[in-house]
Amino acid sequence: MSDASGDERVKELSAFRKALIRPELGGMVGTVAVFTFFLLFAFDSGMFNAQGVLNWSVVSAQFMIIAVGACLLMISGEFDLSVGSMIGFAGMMIAIFGVTLGWPMWMAILVTFVICVAFGALNGYIVVRTGLPSFIVTLATLFILRGFTIFIPQTVERKTIIGGIREAAEGDWLAVLFGGKILTGFFQWMGDAGIIAVFERGSRAGQPVVDGIPMLIIWALVLIVFAHILLTRTRFGNWIFAAGGDADAARNSGVPVNQVKILMFMFTAFCATVFATCQVMEFGSAGADRGLLKEFEAIIAVVIGGALLTGGYGSVIGAALGALIFGVVQQGLFFAGVESSLFRVFLGVILLFAVILNTYIRRIITGER
Repeated sequence: MSDASGDERVKELSAFRKALIRPELGGMVGTVAVFTFFLLFAFDSGMFNAQGVLNWSVVSAQFMIIAVGACLLMISGEFDLSVGSMIGFAGMMIAIFGVTLGWPMWMAILVTFVICVAFGALNGYIVVRTGLPSFIVTLATLFILRGFTIFIPQTVERKTIIGGIREAAEGDWLAVLFGGKILTGFFQWMGDAGIIAVFERGSRAGQPVVDGIPMLIIWALVLIVFAHILLTRTRFGNWIFAAGGDADAARNSGVPVNQVKILMFMFTAFCATVFATCQVMEFGSAGADRGLLKEFEAIIAVVIGGALLTGGYGSVIGAALGALIFGVVQQGLFFAGVESSLFRVFLGVILLFAVILNTYIRRIITGER
């Protein structure tokens, strides 16, 4: 038998091109560039002290949670434009159940998760059964959920902002998993040891400026690790790639494409509900305008992370790096004294750059010219 490595018909990629087709490459380059920029121009502004790091870490974690769900869904070949509305809807349902109706907060949270994941399953079912583009189906869901988010509180409470969530959640065993903090004793020790700054006046005198790691960040890390292992270490992960790469060929190979896509819609809804639950626990209230444009920010983070818009290719780590870039830039512009409205300009520029780069990568992979 002849050696395939010597067969001229086998096209070998150079080491440079092999590096280029790594989906995380764009996210890695962008992360290094962004941190380098702000280290040079915002280092003395407090961006990299304990409180500054916490600020952009929390914002990045918000992006990461929804980007993880969007990443797996896009790799499977679908989009979900209802993520932002799902965030607002989920938060409002927790407030209605837990504050207005007086349910135990753990019950309000669990029922909200069931409802939202069911909406995700419905999105997936409609897409796979009708063959309609997921863009259209979830665009319809976007308007439906946003309408419910405004209509229900207006009907029940005569207002679109419901407070009292923090008080209703006090002492609740499940709420603390979304609104609590960990390592508080460790940060108090660092404050006492002079490693991080402490408050010098007021009721919090002597307490560290950072008193723990919010559960929002923990959820982001847990979801990233779970999704990365699922995608790269399991047979189901191979099914996700196959469903987005060539659905017909995957079906012929025995891959349950429809079930995979429906489960990915459900996982995206789950991630959006995690985000919403952490958000309402942090703010202590739910608002009908929460989650606006989050679906696009999630998609942009995934694209920056190297996922192809055509499906079948991408990386959870890349999506997480794309979300990190968002969080650092959004907060970094403030620390650097740059007009915050330029953040949207940055999103547009980096999205265009990422799409061009990903198109070039796709041509390398497929051999197109």
